[in-house]
Amino acid sequence: MFGFLKQVGDYTREAVSAAQTMTQGLAVTFDHLRRRPITVQYPYEKLIPSERYRGRIHYELDKCISCEVCVRVCPINLPVVDWVMNKATKKKELRNYSIDFGVCIFCGNCVEYCPTNCLSMTEEYELAAFDRHSLNYDNVALGRLPTSVTSDPAVFALRELAYLPKGAMDPHGVPATEPRAGQLPSQVLESLQPVPSGGPSAAAPSDSTAES
Repeated sequence: MFGFLKQVGDYTREAVSAAQTMTQGLAVTFDHLRRRPITVQYPYEKLIPSERYRGRIHYELDKCISCEVCVRVCPINLPVVDWVMNKATKKKELRNYSIDFGVCIFCGNCVEYCPTNCLSMTEEYELAAFDRHSLNYDNVALGRLPTSVTSDPAVFALRELAYLPKGAMDPHGVPATEPRAGQLPSQVLESLQPVPSGGPSAAAPSDSTAES
């Protein structure tokens, strides 16, 4: 008798749990039924990447000193730095620099630890190719200026959710002058800077003395 009641109780709990799970899933579904569809008509419409987006790496040949710091900090030892030692000047002479974006994980370590800032992350993300060997960019391809979504006249640039005003979900038709929901990295850094002690208070006596 007790075994039968235990089975009935277990079955009831499982049924209630299944009903709660289905209710939660249907609640999300019904919530999205009230929203307009958000479809980016690629390639005629493209999203603007974030400020700290890690896209294709840009390389400046004249700043490189062949220190190979980028190779040491790379998790997969990806950058290939081809250099020779000049016996007359006793300095390294760079021959070629290449990065294979078919293997790169875009972690940004090479950019962060480069002592001369010759490497930088760009917002270019369209790196599709028919041949994987063409993804091995040399110093000439890495030195090419990145393409920007906002500067392309054939593309309608759309702002991501972080750029949209508070409460807005559809990027179509939102004016560029509307304030965004989040803050820019520069604004966040300004808010984190400590206020100098005695700065505003020190200006008050000087004003009073000037008036007197």
